[in-house]
Amino acid sequence: MATNFIQSGTTITITPLAAIKSGEPVAIGSIVVVALSDIAIGQQGEAKADGVWSLPKAAGAIEQGAVVYLADGEISTVDTGTYAGIAWQSAGAGDAHVNVKLGQAHAIVTAPAV
Repeated sequence: MATNFIQSGTTITITPLAAIKSGEPVAIGSIVVVALSDIAIGQQGEAKADGVWSLPKAAGAIEQGAVVYLADGEISTVDTGTYAGIAWQSAGAGDAHVNVKLGQAHAIVTAPAV
């Protein structure tokens, strides 16, 4: 039996540089996670690295299936932040939140030249 299994990878222990509220998205390196409880500056806490979450949305509409990013605590389709995942549902320009599947892999497929 394998002896090098660590965990399923759905949660991660983090030590934030700023206080984080429960349910708040945060970029840790190149991944976006959601805090499972309030975490004080410099204290360890658990965050979820997968699942579908209702997260604060920047201005503008987001279509279902769009690749989304976290920047300044908000989700948008503008690639100026950390890759967060895929929009699980569409969200209108006036919506404050969008449902995001964290870490959903995406690929860019380019058609071959003809």
